[in-house]
Amino acid sequence: MRSFEDIHTIAAARKGGTEALERLLLTPLPADELAKVPGSVWLSSMARAIFQAGFNWSVIDAKWPGFEEAFDGFDPGRVAFYHDGDIDRLLADRRIVRNGAKITAVLENALFLQSLQAETGDALAHLAHWPVEDHGGLLTLFASRGARLGGITGQRVCRMVGRDGYLLSPSVLKRLAEEGIAGRAPTSKKAMAAVQDAFNIWRAESGRPLTQISQILAFSVD
Repeated sequence: MRSFEDIHTIAAARKGGTEALERLLLTPLPADELAKVPGSVWLSSMARAIFQAGFNWSVIDAKWPGFEEAFDGFDPGRVAFYHDGDIDRLLADRRIVRNGAKITAVLENALFLQSLQAETGDALAHLAHWPVEDHGGLLTLFASRGARLGGITGQRVCRMVGRDGYLLSPSVLKRLAEEGIAGRAPTSKKAMAAVQDAFNIWRAESGRPLTQISQILAFSVD
């Protein structure tokens, strides 16, 4: 496995130099600021990532104001109490993409956030302060208790709301394969742990957030 400095050098060369590379990098929100992000933003991001999966993103983006209106601003407290009549209403609403399974997933994720609130006393702080050294554990929580939030979808939700974390895009996976860490998207606990360990090592070496490490890995390939 290469040092992070070596990978950064490869990425900088591909992107026109260190300064050009740095301009491309995102800065995640500090945990205390992230904890103040409303639950509606989390649920909206979950819904957007779910509806974008396997669909033309530009169509979803163009329709998103209609999604926000149809789902009452994605207020988890309201959406969690939707009933069959609301599902029928949404299935007939031309402002959104009328996919029954994905509409139901939004309702289930509202319930997930509400149940997490009941368990922890502050679901948003719980998500915000989840240790970055165990980002894989947070993704496992999304996959096991959320609806349609497994794989890269849950990772994209974190990126959307500004939570620090890696995004295992095809480019990142290609770099991980070249470093002998993972040849494909990790699904087992052992594979997830190997990916997390590699990111933790690079984080210790560089002092950078996982978000930027993930981006630099991607830029070292594409």
